[in-house]
Amino acid sequence: MSSRFDEKANIQTNAVAASEISLARIDSSKKDDAFVEVRSADDARLAELGYKGEFRREFSARTFFDLLNRCTDPTSAGLYYFSAKLAPERYSALASWITGWANVTGQITLVCSIDYTVAQMITTAIAVNTDGAVILGAGPTYGILLAILVVHGIICSAATKILARLNLFYGFLTAGATVAAIVALLVCSGDKKVSTKTAFTSFENNTGWRNDGWAFLLAFAAPMWSLTGYDSAAHISEEVAGAARAAPIAILTSVAAVGGMGWLLIIAVSFATVSVPALLETDLVLPMGQVLLDVLGKRGMLAIWSFTIIAQFLCGAAQGVDASRVVFAFARDNALPGSRWWKRVNAHTQTPVNAVWLVIALSALCGLLGFSATAFNSLAGASVVGLYTSYATPIFLRITSGRDKLVPGPFSLGRWYMPIGAVSVVWVSFIVVLLCFPPSQTVNAAEMNYASVIVLAVFVFAGGSWVVSARKWFVGPLPNVDVQDYSEKQM
Repeated sequence: MSSRFDEKANIQTNAVAASEISLARIDSSKKDDAFVEVRSADDARLAELGYKGEFRREFSARTFFDLLNRCTDPTSAGLYYFSAKLAPERYSALASWITGWANVTGQITLVCSIDYTVAQMITTAIAVNTDGAVILGAGPTYGILLAILVVHGIICSAATKILARLNLFYGFLTAGATVAAIVALLVCSGDKKVSTKTAFTSFENNTGWRNDGWAFLLAFAAPMWSLTGYDSAAHISEEVAGAARAAPIAILTSVAAVGGMGWLLIIAVSFATVSVPALLETDLVLPMGQVLLDVLGKRGMLAIWSFTIIAQFLCGAAQGVDASRVVFAFARDNALPGSRWWKRVNAHTQTPVNAVWLVIALSALCGLLGFSATAFNSLAGASVVGLYTSYATPIFLRITSGRDKLVPGPFSLGRWYMPIGAVSVVWVSFIVVLLCFPPSQTVNAAEMNYASVIVLAVFVFAGGSWVVSARKWFVGPLPNVDVQDYSEKQM
């Protein structure tokens, strides 16, 4: 069970909490007027950034944020908008182009990897429920993935108010499922728990690398995949009231909650795991299912697992929303092939339905990699490489060329932006290279890590497009509203 379950829940749930903080002092009889004022201010801020408000701001203070956010520009463009504004003017468009394509790549591959995990969790539940009589292979798993993607497409196309309510439910469910798993593992393992010394200090190298230190570093791949989605707050900021302050507070709260709960879950699993080699020999596609089965028995495992499947399913839905907003924003700036289709907003739901289904279609295409376990594992690595590259680029520009360009918003790291930013860039640079290494020291075609190939293919396409054409017409974030006209309309 990955802490990724809680990451999306907390990021999108805590935005609501953040907005409520700013509204707590408002008299209840005046709250409706206050919300109108907040939303008007949000739309005015968005207009200053060059965009008209096209979404309904239904995500309230319990839904959203960015860990290293210095000030918040509340636009769905998010990271590539930041890069454009922080880069030297000469390279503004190029910085925006690179960041945008990296983020789109990470967002779409992350949708696929999350939903494929849901499919694997379902096949694991089927195997346990039938006592191993039914073991579904790659073909049925892909079929389940397609069904999940279609349902997520329908959910993500829904009105924003529906999405906001789902995210609120998602937040409580993921927190509850995680706490239940922690308590169940610690209590039900009873006398079979390993010693505290073993749980906290025992190290086993079950990788294909002889060097224990390097094997330890490679173990960061899983938590890096779990701890993504920091930018989700930016991408739904046009649908959140009080975004400039709500987003940062929600992200900080989310990271603290996810990091803490994820750490406690790993500790519980460490105490409950008697033999790692035996666990790795399980016939279940997900070893975590075997841990729960060994400790809780069939019924207990299926009970916890069912809630976990629902949580992961809703995590995929939340990620689908984020990815579709990234595609919409990038298309709004005419950066994608067929942008005129992907930037359309449905008149009824006020959501980018076309962008949603493009994300679903591309995720289904990526899911074909699931017919090769190695290739699919590489997809998860590619999502992390793409996302963290898009995270690090505006941070790097902030601590270099953008030091004097940023006008602090209602939330700021103050003077701490420089050391935090520097550490972030160094870490991301290291982890991106690390994630491209194969799982074994002896590599063949079947065990190759194709993350670098997947990412490189996208960047070759994006780079080639830039050299051949885009550099002549892409100027970065493209305003679609006249600020003066907008101001006059509001008077």
